[in-house]
Amino acid sequence: MLKLVHIAGARPNFVKIASLLKACQQESGIESVLVHTGQHYSHSMSQSFFEELDIPQPDINLEVGSGSHAYQTAEIMKRLEPVLLEQKPDAVLVVGDVNSTAASVLVAAKLGIRTIHVEAGLRSFDRTMPEEINRIVTDSISDLLFVTEPSGAENLRREGVADAKVFFVGNVMIDTLERNKEKAAASDILRTLNLKPQTYALVTLHRPHNVDQADILQNIVDALAQIQTDMKIIFPIHPRTKKSLADHGICQQLEALPNMNLLEPLGYLDFLKLMSHARIVLTDSGGIQEETTILGVPCLTLRDNTERPITISQGTNRLVGLQTTDILTGYQEALSMSPDGRRPDLWDGKAAERIVKILLEVL
Repeated sequence: MLKLVHIAGARPNFVKIASLLKACQQESGIESVLVHTGQHYSHSMSQSFFEELDIPQPDINLEVGSGSHAYQTAEIMKRLEPVLLEQKPDAVLVVGDVNSTAASVLVAAKLGIRTIHVEAGLRSFDRTMPEEINRIVTDSISDLLFVTEPSGAENLRREGVADAKVFFVGNVMIDTLERNKEKAAASDILRTLNLKPQTYALVTLHRPHNVDQADILQNIVDALAQIQTDMKIIFPIHPRTKKSLADHGICQQLEALPNMNLLEPLGYLDFLKLMSHARIVLTDSGGIQEETTILGVPCLTLRDNTERPITISQGTNRLVGLQTTDILTGYQEALSMSPDGRRPDLWDGKAAERIVKILLEVL
């Protein structure tokens, strides 16, 4: 029996871990223990995902809560160590690039426990991003690395990671999307918000670089103010973004826009329904770049770089930067052209199955 401790702590982790746990449950040779670090802990950012995606309730919740990067990382390490000593797993599996990911592999590696990183090798080459630091740290000490796109394997090879440790398996986030498309189609969120398909823009914003700096946040809001004169904007606001808008005195400007619909964070199914029927999506999220690629929805990434280049070379994503004029130019160009994306290799809804098969062979 192979015993795995799966670590999840933040909203994007839950989407990825859902498919992995389901694939593990289908194998009699795997025992799974789910640890929730508590990095995201509100109902909308955590519990709703467990309910909607049929994720088993965590076996252990570290209840770390919010705080600075150093605080979260340190608290996760302190609280996870006794759990791993008690559980004695054969391996620890982490996903993505949040603080929970890096903290968990540090603890496991120092205890001599094998580590598995799902969604390895992605690089923005921008070390001002906390997520980039987490990716580099996690990949450098993980024993098995599962990549979503060819650039991941290329980056790891360039960094000196042995090919024998790296496996190209596809994208577990897309597994979850494919499994839940029908459930999302039944959502009544469009009727609730009085929306018709293809008549609105969907916005998400949460990266510290974008929301913590007043000038950048103002640039984005100025672009949104122009876009909402053209079509309705649906903007579920991340707690970090909501606080920053208030701290920088920008919130009132946003609230005064007549075609701006500000919402609390949404559950997975409602958000997937909104994203599927949007005319365009504006985001700084990595996962949404991937999901819009599969859905064939134009995506404008409000960043100067992306760690997911396949969403540009094969998908419907384009980088537009953080200047108001550049965002608006990208918006007009995206609307004037039909999406010309194609499904990347192995983004077929079976990535988790491939991962489990490899784990049973090599561990």
